[in-house]
Order: sequence, then structure tokens, then C-alpha cells
Amino acid sequence: MSALEVGAIGRAGADEANRLAWVDVAKGLCIVLVVMMHSTLSTGVTLGGEGFLHTVVAFAKPFRMPDFFLLSGLFLGRVIDRDWRLFLDRRLVHFAYFYVLWVLIQSVVKYGQIVDGAGPMAFLSHLAMAVVEPYSTLWFIYVLAVFSVCTKLLRRVPAPLLLGLAILLESVPVHSGSNLVDEFCARYVWFLLGYLCAERIFTFADWVRRNAGAALTGLALWAVVNAMMAFTQTQLSFAPTLAQLPGLSLLLGGAGALAIITVGALLTRAGGPVTNFLRTCGQRSIVIYLAFFLPMAFTRTLIAKTEAITDIGVASLAVTVVAVLVPLALERMVRNTRFDFLFERPRAFHIVSARPRAATSALRTA
Repeated sequence: MSALEVGAIGRAGADEANRLAWVDVAKGLCIVLVVMMHSTLSTGVTLGGEGFLHTVVAFAKPFRMPDFFLLSGLFLGRVIDRDWRLFLDRRLVHFAYFYVLWVLIQSVVKYGQIVDGAGPMAFLSHLAMAVVEPYSTLWFIYVLAVFSVCTKLLRRVPAPLLLGLAILLESVPVHSGSNLVDEFCARYVWFLLGYLCAERIFTFADWVRRNAGAALTGLALWAVVNAMMAFTQTQLSFAPTLAQLPGLSLLLGGAGALAIITVGALLTRAGGPVTNFLRTCGQRSIVIYLAFFLPMAFTRTLIAKTEAITDIGVASLAVTVVAVLVPLALERMVRNTRFDFLFERPRAFHIVSARPRAATSALRTA
């Protein structure tokens, strides 16, 4: 192979890496928004009020989870046609391992609160319930596995029909009493759109990188419309704001997803420390999702007890920063140690041969 051919291959690989970098940046932005939401709302309850971050949380509500699920479905097409054994290893066993492990960790930490004096049987009952009903903040991991398996089972269904059914499920308010059923109905359309429209999404991100001025104009217009919808109250119990109205929620979720993709593509083009940090968060988004609850709860409680920060907005920001940074630091500390099972699935929990280990491979399939 000539030096020119080697150079061409290297450039092609670099171009592909740059083309995919925005996905990590967008995922990083999403996971920060998710942690911010949990941190801000819980801090507000603990301190008895609201701060400036509550406004940011309300603004992000129409698109925060839709975009996270859409990005999670982007790469499903690469594995969906593989044999069932390999598919289940990558998309079911993978998530099930981390879900079960971190349900146990969270439950042990909250043991007293869970059993409330009722003893070990109450704890076992709680664990059994977590098998059929997604537990606490870990519902996202559970639902991702369900989405993946359902999409493979339904992949022969004509795409327009499948998408139409998913849109119908999202548009009709479903309150079944089951978290799993309700979240499936509300969120599946976004995962499906990520899978079905992956190439179009990458094409859109490429267009954004080439047309930054037009993309920024569109982003500004979207921000105004999203704010109007997110902050305009209604008199309807099932849709407290315009953004939650059936139909409008779908449109705003889609527009917001495109906005996050636009931000990710523009930041990747610009580079810099913020972009690098968000990309790191995106590469380890599930690491953050799994482990943020402990530092969040500890920091929130510490602030409340010491009254070190009296402004609720600043306190919420402090809790968010700690809840994002501590999981990243923890993952780095345990990497390649006997405790790396916290974020790296051991070989014993694979049903097919494990792929070669890599520093950032542990949870990138999400």
C-alpha cells in the first residue's frame, strides 16, 4: 500500500470521526440537562423554593428526553440484523447487567427508607418489583433494552405503519399505572425515529456544519418558540403548558431534538474546552446516568444542613456540577482495577465473546 493510500485512509478515518463527534457532544449536553433536572427539582424541594435553574429545566422539558432517546436509536441499524444471540448480548444483557447492578447499589444505600422497619422481606419484595417496573432514575436503562428488543421484533413491519403507531402512542395520554407502559408509549417514537432516520439525521448535522449562519438563525427562532410554548400555561390538567398538548409535544420534541443536534454540530465545528468536556460526558453518558444519584443526594443534603449556599439557583448549580463530575472521576479511578465491574461488564456476563476492552468502550452502545 502506497503512502498516498495510507494517508487517504487516515484522512477518511479522521473525517468519519469528526462526522460522529457531534453525537457525543449532543449526548453530553443531554446528560447534563438530565442531571440538572434531577438536581434542580430535588434541591428546590429540599430548600423549599425555586431558583434560576428551574427556568432552564422548564425550557428543556419539551426536548430533553426526546433527544436523548433519538440519539440512543441512531446506531441501532448497525446491529439490528445480526443474529439474536449477538444482538441480545449487545442490547439486552448489556443494559440488564448495569440495571441490576445499580438497582442493588441504589437500594442498599436507601435500605432504611425502602424497608421502613418492615425487615428483609420488604427489601426482597422491592427488588422483585424492580424486575418488572423500572426503578427510580434507572428507568432509562431498562426502557432502552425494551426499545431495542421490540424494534428488532418489529423490523419487518413497514416503517410508515410502525412510525404511525408510535406517533399515536405518543399523542394519546396514557396513564396505565405502570411506569414501563407509560414511558414506552411516551418515548418509543423518539428511539424509533433515531433508528429509522439515522442517515437523514447525519446529513442534517453535516449541513449544519457547512451552514453555521443559517443554523444559528434557525436555532434562535426555535428558542423563542420553544420558550413561548414551555412557559405558557393552560387550564388543562393533562397538559399544564402548551408544550404538553398532544401534537404540539411531538412537534416541539422533534424541533428540540434538531436544535440539540444543531448545537452539537456547531460546537464540534468550533472546538474548545466546553466542546471537549461535553464530548467526554457524551462518551460516558451512561456512566454519569448510573452514578449521579449518590453525589447529588450527598451534596444537596450537605448544602441544606450547613446552609453554605442560600441561593437556590446557585445551590442547584453546585449540586449539578458535583453530580456530573463525581461519576466521571469515579469511572477514571476504578478503570482497570478490580472495581471496574461498576462500569465495565465482566466477561462472565457476556453470552458471546467479549470485544477487546477499551478505555471508553464500556457503555458507548447507549
